[in-house]
Amino acid sequence: MAVNSKLKWVALFVLALSLVSLVAHLSMTKFSSVNLAQYNANEALIHAIPNIGSPLEVKRNKRLWGELRSLESLQPYANPRSSYPAPDENSDSFIYAKIFGGFEKIRSSISDLVTISRLLNATLVIPEIQQSTRSKGISYKFKSFTYIYDEEEFILSLKNDVNIVKTLPEHLKHARKRRKFPIFKPRNSASPNFYVKEVLSKLKKDKVVGLIITDGGCLQSILPPSMSEFQRLRCRVGFHALQFRPEIQILGLRILERLRASGQPFIAYHPGLVRDTLAYHGCAELYQDVHTELIQYRRAQLIKQGIINDELRVESHMRRENGSCPLMPEEVGLLLRAMAYPSQTIIYLAGSETFGGQRLLIPLRALFPNLVDRTTLCSKTELFDLVGPEAPLPADIFRPPLQNSEQQVIDEWKKAGPRPRPLPPPPDRPIYQHEKEGWYAWITETDKEPDPSPMDLRKQAHRLIWDALDYIVSVEADAFVPGFSNDGSGWPDFSGLVIGQRLYERASSRTYRPDRKKIAALFNITRDDMYHPKRNWTLSVKEHLNRSLSEDGLIRQSLLSKPKYFLSHPLPECSCRIPSVEIPKQIKGKDGRILYGGEEECPKWMHSARARGATDVDKELAEDYDDAVEQLESDVTDVTSSLTSLIDHDEEWDPND
Repeated sequence: MAVNSKLKWVALFVLALSLVSLVAHLSMTKFSSVNLAQYNANEALIHAIPNIGSPLEVKRNKRLWGELRSLESLQPYANPRSSYPAPDENSDSFIYAKIFGGFEKIRSSISDLVTISRLLNATLVIPEIQQSTRSKGISYKFKSFTYIYDEEEFILSLKNDVNIVKTLPEHLKHARKRRKFPIFKPRNSASPNFYVKEVLSKLKKDKVVGLIITDGGCLQSILPPSMSEFQRLRCRVGFHALQFRPEIQILGLRILERLRASGQPFIAYHPGLVRDTLAYHGCAELYQDVHTELIQYRRAQLIKQGIINDELRVESHMRRENGSCPLMPEEVGLLLRAMAYPSQTIIYLAGSETFGGQRLLIPLRALFPNLVDRTTLCSKTELFDLVGPEAPLPADIFRPPLQNSEQQVIDEWKKAGPRPRPLPPPPDRPIYQHEKEGWYAWITETDKEPDPSPMDLRKQAHRLIWDALDYIVSVEADAFVPGFSNDGSGWPDFSGLVIGQRLYERASSRTYRPDRKKIAALFNITRDDMYHPKRNWTLSVKEHLNRSLSEDGLIRQSLLSKPKYFLSHPLPECSCRIPSVEIPKQIKGKDGRILYGGEEECPKWMHSARARGATDVDKELAEDYDDAVEQLESDVTDVTSSLTSLIDHDEEWDPND
């Protein structure tokens, strides 16, 4: 009896404590819920970095953030250099165009269209961006071109180059609807002779010609020396006339302010992980399960269309070692850590599409916690305001095919043939629930990709806006790292656009141009110990990336990218050079054209501006010396920590490393 009474008292005591705890928690919730503060990504980013003062108090490491002095003499100068008559305002011939593709293809195609219109002395009708016109329910506030670009600024900026109108005259619109005008589908990188010999005759006869552009470029990249003014016209279009509409520019500048509010510099990183690119180069084995199947399906489509003349299944690791596949986010993070960028570095993730989703970014986020993008720096209201008012659409809900009823299964069994039947085939890989819920759910149920739904088309149009925002931030970033560019496919890519504009505006800015083939070889050396590499590996990475920043990387890029896409390397036509002590060496392409080192001397007014900016050289030299000491200390620390980790793991190690 005594034991039972003690148990009762213990139970009552525990029950009383539970009641007191419940009352305390309820009271705390009641009195604290009023003062809850809303999470702000910008403030969280600032507080995540310790020891931050005002922007003026932050000292930048010149070894990591300083500009390249060897390229400081290059200045933007795309003005005409020779006799350049204004266009004929009385021209009665018109060129209209439809542009298919994403942000990169649209931007490159427009610069080519303006150049072609100048070549044929025709009036250009504002191009139609099919990525927006195909979408259902796009906001009534914007037309196809004005969805991302400022139409008035485009026309005004090019008034001395080409006549541009918003639409065809009324008496020609009806004829276009009845398809009375010839339409051309120029191949990618068509020569000027094609337009002079084939298109011009039709233009003179019918007064109107239509162009359908699908591959992102309708004029060859390198034009004859006699057409250097047309190359400069491309620069004026791509780098000056194509301004985003004011709402996009304002939000882009707001993102830059939030990134720099902490006073710290930041890196812009574009992964370049796009499904079409991965399929083109056969990089399916970089992924697993359903993503590999999606890439292979797209590759089969490209082979069927004649875009790829290759086998469906290739060894992806061989393509990766050849430099054809993009760098994975984890590899980029390790490269930046090898360069001695601290873990608190702010990295802005650009690109509206990262094939594979957030799962691929987990290792990079572990290395650099301050990994942000437009969704973390902008509210949903700010992003939706760019899109404008849209009609609601039904959500995309995957509906699997109907299962056979029990009676149908029995009937099929009876009709299956005589017994004994052969053994059934082995089961396929398991289909997980999350694979039946995403946009790729069709691949688990059918063999053919369904047509895009209205919501898919709308999201494709939205990507144009998101890419425009990321483009603004990437061009103005303190450093830019491409995960994939200059792939040799002939298609323009986002990173190539950014690299070209950064080269044009500020050639000395820190723009990394890694050689993916060499990077793959370096990772193969330390594949078994990626997170604790030896000192010689780290030094090799630093040497390669520093060379990619300088003239060596610039020259290599010019040899790879300019033959495919002019705006990725607008030298020497669109720049000038301020005289310096060092005379740059001239680099020529396969056709004998100068790709670097043939820039003309800048006008005198640029010389004076340059002289005013050279007064702080001595001070910068002293700062560089201090940074060199800091860098040496950092290297010693890296080596010590690396050796310590090796000893802790009880591995064989050489004390001479």
